[in-house]
Amino acid sequence: MDTRPRESRLVLPTLPRLALGCMSFGSSAWRSWVLDEADSQPLLERALDLGITFFDTANVYSTGRSEEVLGRFLRRTGARSRAFVATKLFYPVGAGEAGLSRANVLDSCEASLRRLGMEQIDLLQIHRWDPHTPVEETMEALATLVRAGKVRWIGASNIRGWQLAKMNFMARLNGWPEFVTVQAHYNLLHREDERELLPFCADQGIAVLPWSPLARGRLARPPDAAAATGRGAVDDVADQLYGPPTDPVIGALFETARELEIKPALLAIAWLLSRPTVAAAVIGATRVGHIDDAVAALELRVPPGTWERLESAYTPRAYVDLPWTARNQTVLEPDRASAARS
Repeated sequence: MDTRPRESRLVLPTLPRLALGCMSFGSSAWRSWVLDEADSQPLLERALDLGITFFDTANVYSTGRSEEVLGRFLRRTGARSRAFVATKLFYPVGAGEAGLSRANVLDSCEASLRRLGMEQIDLLQIHRWDPHTPVEETMEALATLVRAGKVRWIGASNIRGWQLAKMNFMARLNGWPEFVTVQAHYNLLHREDERELLPFCADQGIAVLPWSPLARGRLARPPDAAAATGRGAVDDVADQLYGPPTDPVIGALFETARELEIKPALLAIAWLLSRPTVAAAVIGATRVGHIDDAVAALELRVPPGTWERLESAYTPRAYVDLPWTARNQTVLEPDRASAARS
């Protein structure tokens, strides 16, 4: 009988149904639509006021500045003790290393802890799959961080069902911590993970945290208004992910929302939260109203048949992996003045 301690079955706490994605906060020099620190504060404060205590960021966002902004906010407000903080690693930060090697996992975690100004990360996630590193190396490195008390739980993002199974089963064989969450690209316009990943998560008790619940804004604005936003004007991958903005799902969503006299964004988020495998939706926001709308979706009740109407308009699409290096960004030099303020 295997008598090794089972670290892999750590029980995740009950999470708020909404997580505030912090890609929008950091530096407008990184991407033009990102909010600088001063402009980020009202949104972070509004989220906290409305009970959103789950914050999701990544080391690559604004070349580390997103983590710094979030960390300073939590210290200033004294909210760290009630906040659940998640970050990610994989992509190079500045001229750093990419991938899931042991060295990069350990170094990236230490750097995120420094930028966040914390002794422990609640949820450390791999940002994507690394085909060049053995899964044993990655999972053992993550186990090292959990054992050291630097990370409470580990999660995965942008991963396929067989990849998640391979990594978690390797961890289970060795008594290492397993991924307890998965961030999936899941919304009304992209439901491909319903085939394998989501059923596997349901079977294994893994919490699903969809990102881009509004499909980069396509489920919130009329097609002819998408390019009018700051992000829409520079978005170079939306068509690759979702096809043309004339998708029948968009038409069904806007028609149904009009009949129900609600915003399409509320309806799209409410649909996502109704999915049985979804623990929390990771919402992005560049205006306070975006947060208000997401919170309103929590209480939305719709007539029978509404979800079936939206789902029936869907056409399966190709699965698109994230790029090896992050697109459409400016790499920023280390912000020494920012570090001094920490």
